[in-house]
Amino acid sequence: MSTFIYTAKSATGETKNGTLEALSESEAARLLREGGLILTSIKSPEEKTKKKINLADLWAGIFGVPLEEKMMFARHLGVMIGAGLPLNRALDALGRQTTNKNFAKIIFQLNGNIQKGNTFADSLALFPNVFSNLFINMVKVGEASGNLEEVLRVSAEQMKNDYELRSKIKGAMIYPSVIIIVMVIIGAIMMITVVPRLSAIFQDLHTDLPLTTRLLIALSNFLSRAWPALIIVLFFLIVLGRYLWRLKIVENYFDALILRLPVFGDISKKLNSARLARTLGVLIKSGVPIVQGLNIVSGTLTNAKFRASLEEAAREIQKGRALSLSFKKYRQLYPAMVDQMTEIGEETGTLDQILLKLAEFYEEEISNITKNLASIIEPILMVIIGAAVGFFAISMLMPMYSVMQNM
Repeated sequence: MSTFIYTAKSATGETKNGTLEALSESEAARLLREGGLILTSIKSPEEKTKKKINLADLWAGIFGVPLEEKMMFARHLGVMIGAGLPLNRALDALGRQTTNKNFAKIIFQLNGNIQKGNTFADSLALFPNVFSNLFINMVKVGEASGNLEEVLRVSAEQMKNDYELRSKIKGAMIYPSVIIIVMVIIGAIMMITVVPRLSAIFQDLHTDLPLTTRLLIALSNFLSRAWPALIIVLFFLIVLGRYLWRLKIVENYFDALILRLPVFGDISKKLNSARLARTLGVLIKSGVPIVQGLNIVSGTLTNAKFRASLEEAAREIQKGRALSLSFKKYRQLYPAMVDQMTEIGEETGTLDQILLKLAEFYEEEISNITKNLASIIEPILMVIIGAAVGFFAISMLMPMYSVMQNM
């Protein structure tokens, strides 16, 4: 049992606020409806506390609407529609209770477009940078089938799983990223401040310096004199990199390289397989034709090689070929279990259920890999740091040792 804080309206239009114990938001909406009340907003105390400490809204104007906000939007909208609230009134209520001002404006614009006679899906399509192609198409299916409540619930669940998957990957990469950044910063500070002083001492001693020492001193002199220009060059390299990243040939090369890397290649394959299985399973369960579903899913995958394979699979299915055969053709991308399980789903007519089970399996695999990723990367980082420190120490101490021997 959970306690929910709700706002509802009576048959006379009176607004009522209160708390209610129920197993889920849907059950709370049903209980209120049986009591003659129409739900307008609902939240748990945990959500309310989380909103107070969430800093994502501060960056919403720069980075767009957080996935977590869209997940809560889909879930609450589904509950309100299931409680019998008209779509326009549900959107109005959500717009008023959303603390993210950027997202609130978008919700009110959605409501305005619907009141002008546009469909909900067409209104969502006006904001492609906020709502994914997947969400828009699922809403379109929900409106056509009259099952918008269930589609929104499934979409919220899909966003939740996607959010958790991304969080695990990002969380696993935080530690090595911080170590590398700190190492680079400390190295730059030492090259700019420490090495020039040691270089002056070596000049006063008039001793022959080893090649490694001369290289470090030359690099230090260059950084000390040209660091403002290096910052400008770095900025332009980042801009150039962002431009090149948009080129298909560069993206294809980089994505192919990722798949060949140890550990990270395996993560990429399982991540894309999990997202493919879950998203396609949800679409098929919602009534989307498999060819259309594959085209939609291809836009949600992070690797260009996987996107190309799904586009070809969609063309092959139109010719009468089974989906499992298309997966089998790309064994370098998809693990063997993907085509085997897909084949079972096609034979038994339970493809959507099989795909969702497959997604759960690979999501659990990714979770296990990311848990152990830090322990895999940590010794590699220690070796790199040790080699860098050793190189620096030997390069700087060898001349001093030689001088002491000659004294």
